[in-house]
Amino acid sequence: MRFSTPVFSRRAMAAAVASTLVLGYGMAPALAATPKDTLVVAFAFDDIITMDPAEVFEISASEVMGNTYDRLVRLDVNDPSKLINDIAKSWSVSADGKTYSFELKPGLKFASGNPLTADDVAFSLQRAVLLDKSPAFILTQFGFSKTNVKDKIKATGPLSLTLETDKAYAPSFVMNCLTADVGAVVDKKLVLANEVAGDLGYAWLKTHYAGSGPLKLREWRANEVVALERNDSYYGKKAPMARVLYRHIKESSTQRLLLEKGDIDMARNLSPQDLAAMASNKDIKVSSAPKGTVYYISLNQKNPNLAKPEVREALKWLVDYAAIGDTLIKNIGTVDQNFLPVGLLGASTVNPYKLDVDKAKALLVKAGLPNGFKVTIDMRTVQPVQGITEAFQQTAKRAGIDIEIIPGDGKQVLTKYRARTHDMYIGQWGADYWDPHSNATFVQNPDNSDDAKAKPLAWRNAWVAPELDKMADAAVLERDTNKRKKMYEDMQAEFRKTSPFIMLYQQVEVAAVRSNVDGFKLGPTFGSDYMFTASKR
Repeated sequence: MRFSTPVFSRRAMAAAVASTLVLGYGMAPALAATPKDTLVVAFAFDDIITMDPAEVFEISASEVMGNTYDRLVRLDVNDPSKLINDIAKSWSVSADGKTYSFELKPGLKFASGNPLTADDVAFSLQRAVLLDKSPAFILTQFGFSKTNVKDKIKATGPLSLTLETDKAYAPSFVMNCLTADVGAVVDKKLVLANEVAGDLGYAWLKTHYAGSGPLKLREWRANEVVALERNDSYYGKKAPMARVLYRHIKESSTQRLLLEKGDIDMARNLSPQDLAAMASNKDIKVSSAPKGTVYYISLNQKNPNLAKPEVREALKWLVDYAAIGDTLIKNIGTVDQNFLPVGLLGASTVNPYKLDVDKAKALLVKAGLPNGFKVTIDMRTVQPVQGITEAFQQTAKRAGIDIEIIPGDGKQVLTKYRARTHDMYIGQWGADYWDPHSNATFVQNPDNSDDAKAKPLAWRNAWVAPELDKMADAAVLERDTNKRKKMYEDMQAEFRKTSPFIMLYQQVEVAAVRSNVDGFKLGPTFGSDYMFTASKR
């Protein structure tokens, strides 16, 4: 992929990548060093499917979006209950609570050099609704549709625009949704110049870039490298580093080796064991942050055995949460059996389940399955997911449940999961925006048909819970914070008992960096892990 005015040539990038690829494998001098103007990050990003912010719904790609695209407002990474201006100079809400008016900062430009106007912002939001990809529901839940979006979201001047919602939602909910990747602003002129057969530039933007953020996407090679470079047209403080290179490395031990040798500047997927082994290394420092990300095992209700309430409950008693917490996720997660991560309004810390094989066996007898049954689980081959899956396989076997593990890379596993052709699935869900309604995806499923327009996590597992669905609809309209908090607590209590989700833990994200790296910030969401603030001494 090429840019019209690249500042980082393909040859230079190849040289930088090569210098980090060969080091650490006995193919270069012992004293390795990454380029002074380049931040090299080891990261497992085999989940990336697209680089179009109207379609991005994967954790690794969300980090890229957060560093490369602007939006009206951003999450305050130091206090996620607050918002900060991004390209919006100011905003206001009408007396009836339905019209949101924005004024943009003047003099903004895209990386292409094109001016950034209110028309670009309106186009970007309209485009996401019109394309109707997975994250579109974040916007369509406010009543926007293909037929009305151009009337409901529109520029009212060169630097002003309005959004008109169908109901008077809690303003914090609406504004937090605009921090999501689907709210990223794309260069209308550049995107439409690459439109094919009315696709709004969809085919082109899968692998190209049309943003205005502090970094810009130079290249993405699946399961190999993501190359970002500084955007000198960015309105704010320029990124200290000329470029950021993500190398796709899944193995914790390999990441650790490369970091210790200085072949990379940052390791992002280290196991508890490798983190502990580096604790005394004065050349490496570790930062961590609780993440709005929860890990879970889900049970597809299309499978008749998994659809039995007793089986759903039995499987929740067949996870050794304590052992997982003490070993597999030590320092990188905390056991949590709820769909809201701690930090979000209404999050619960009630964890009623523990490993109890006898209780699980009794429930299987009630389900008419005294001898157990066979089932499959789809698993991304990364740690600690693989270790947790294998441990679950062993404990489930003690109750007569024979689990076949089907491994795959992130793209393979996610594609199957989204088609709901799995039996069981293990994975994670990261909040798209800092509001509890982001995780209502676990309980809401208004249309369970295979061709449903909205496909939340409940739909992916063919689970319909009308009462929980109604509770979620009511909670998002509740303006009294204490009442809203109680509604989410009640939802989670019911969810724990009846849902087809075995909630495992909340992630604590950890990044180990060389001691000469400063300014890197881990945020509460993956879209707020900021590489553009990092520098090297």
